[in-house]
Amino acid sequence: MKRLTHALSPLALLLASCGAPASGDSPPAAATPAVVPQAEAPFTVTEIARFEEPWAMAFLPGTPLALVTERKGRLLLWEEGGEVREVTGVPPMDYGGQGGLGDVAVRMVTQGGAPRPMVYLSWAEAGAGDTRGAAAGRAWLALDGQPRLEGLDVFWRQSPKVTGRGHYSHRFAFSPDGAELFLASGDRQKMAPAQDPASDLGKIFRFGIGNPDRVTDARVTVSMGHRNMLGLAFDAQGRLWALEHGPRGGDELNLVRQGANYGWPLVSQGDHYDGRAIPRHATRPDLAPPALSWNPVIAPGGMVIYRGDLFPQWRGQALIAALGAQGLVRVAIEGDTPAREVARYDLGTRIRAIAEREDGSIWLLEDGPGARLLRLTPRER
Repeated sequence: MKRLTHALSPLALLLASCGAPASGDSPPAAATPAVVPQAEAPFTVTEIARFEEPWAMAFLPGTPLALVTERKGRLLLWEEGGEVREVTGVPPMDYGGQGGLGDVAVRMVTQGGAPRPMVYLSWAEAGAGDTRGAAAGRAWLALDGQPRLEGLDVFWRQSPKVTGRGHYSHRFAFSPDGAELFLASGDRQKMAPAQDPASDLGKIFRFGIGNPDRVTDARVTVSMGHRNMLGLAFDAQGRLWALEHGPRGGDELNLVRQGANYGWPLVSQGDHYDGRAIPRHATRPDLAPPALSWNPVIAPGGMVIYRGDLFPQWRGQALIAALGAQGLVRVAIEGDTPAREVARYDLGTRIRAIAEREDGSIWLLEDGPGARLLRLTPRER
């Protein structure tokens, strides 16, 4: 983990493409396994609750509680066997297109000798004129009486703010030691700024968060050349993986390396929506190819790397919420071998988000209005 988070140099960041592992090989394309219908899947699906346009969820460790974001701006506190309550103190945001309230992550921080939940949120924020950009902040979660956020600190604002309402990304991942926060910043459908070291767009950043009072001011660029990342997760080896939407074809799973340039929009395994060709990764060995790509796309909605005991055969694998593939996609990422898709489960619905609970159960959020919160547990045989 220290190799990833502390070995970056300013030169490596400015010349990120030179820091990418040299490879002229085309990335492996996903060979789609036979799609498993829900009735034959190794899990039982149980509807637990419903939400309006949810985007993300996070469980509060050691509690029967979880937080769910709805894109129109509501942060909701769900309690197992109890009610769903709205959390106050959420910042104003710009709703529309792909924008609104985004990711949520929680860690327990000791305050006054007792653990207290610290909540991290991302959202789309309006700027001057017809511009907007992603933002991220953190606040204490107060649970006495009306649940509320206290002391919100906005520690990042995407720069520059631009027109349009797409490709915010704004996904979080905590480092394994809990001292750093990694944040995905999408290209905002502007493409070229993903290759500009001076722009926030199309990058992955890290922030020091060990201080419970404030986020470390210094922000470090980890990688560049990204499009629209909707999955960000660490594996058991301390490696960071990013899952992103390609254009027409070319969804990617990337093993994130310090200083690497992942090529967008210079290269892709897909093409522009209007049919114009994009050079493939094999044409630019100085740019990092994805560990796995999909064409046709799966249109990912989120990702976890499974650690639990309920599905021991899945431990260490990436579990992907799929909007386009309408279900759950399972990918093996063992060792240094190429990533490979090993199973695809058809749930017949667009899946926006995925989370793993401490007991090893898997939780999914559907996309759109009236979206169901679904719990997956092993099917009894």
